[in-house]
Amino acid sequence: MPSKRAASGPIGVFDSGIGGLSVLAALRRELPQEKFVYIGDAGHAPYGERDTSHVLKRSQLLADYLITRHQTKALVLACNTATAAAVADLRERYPGLPIVGIEPALKPAAALTASGVVAVMATRSTLASDKFETLLGTQKTSVRFLLQACDGLAAAIEQADHQAIASLCQRYAQALRHNPVDGAHIDTVVLGCTHYALITDILSKVWGPGVRLLEAGQPVARRTRQVLEEAGLLQAAQTLSQGEAPYSTLVCMSTGDPGLLNHALADWLAQETQRPASALSLP
Repeated sequence: MPSKRAASGPIGVFDSGIGGLSVLAALRRELPQEKFVYIGDAGHAPYGERDTSHVLKRSQLLADYLITRHQTKALVLACNTATAAAVADLRERYPGLPIVGIEPALKPAAALTASGVVAVMATRSTLASDKFETLLGTQKTSVRFLLQACDGLAAAIEQADHQAIASLCQRYAQALRHNPVDGAHIDTVVLGCTHYALITDILSKVWGPGVRLLEAGQPVARRTRQVLEEAGLLQAAQTLSQGEAPYSTLVCMSTGDPGLLNHALADWLAQETQRPASALSLP
């Protein structure tokens, strides 16, 4: 059985930048008694436009830092590209550590689509990965998946470039709709990058009514609870004093400009009492 100290340790979460905040928000709703350490690797973003070896090395470095410096009891890879590139390696390196990755919600989309045509918006690296190809190969043959590499969109979201975000969303939705294989009948869109979950309001307007957007934050949160329960590492629920914040300690760091992460935290986590994100210097 794990020790009490291990159960009280934080959960480490990392992404190439702010996109993982969509997952972090779901984790904190699902596990309000837990502590979290979040790293946005903005100094090396976007992962989705980097080669696999680079993403693997960054994931190894961030995981090592979280485990050795913060004694994290579990890791969540809040990035589709990092999961595809590194989750198998990290599980080999840390066989006793619960590690949860994320993958595009193809199976839920296949179950929900009425038209049988699903669009997948993701980074080029995710779509080109062996892990994604394997996932795609396990889906129903009766469902058509139209794949769109959304170059530049994660970077625009990272920089809060609203003009670029709107333009790129329109461009990629139009490209999917004009796909020669029934693109006009898309009724479900899989958001295969955690950054995209932060702009669902924009994407909903671009796609219009009747098109469902699917992201994976909540399934990842539920899976994290499950693996912690199985490992005996769930933190006991705490009784809150009157006026006390419902969330436990959150430490956030960025290898880029922490100001961008702080703005995103204010926008997406809406918690004024959290400590500001700090700069993290890693090679």
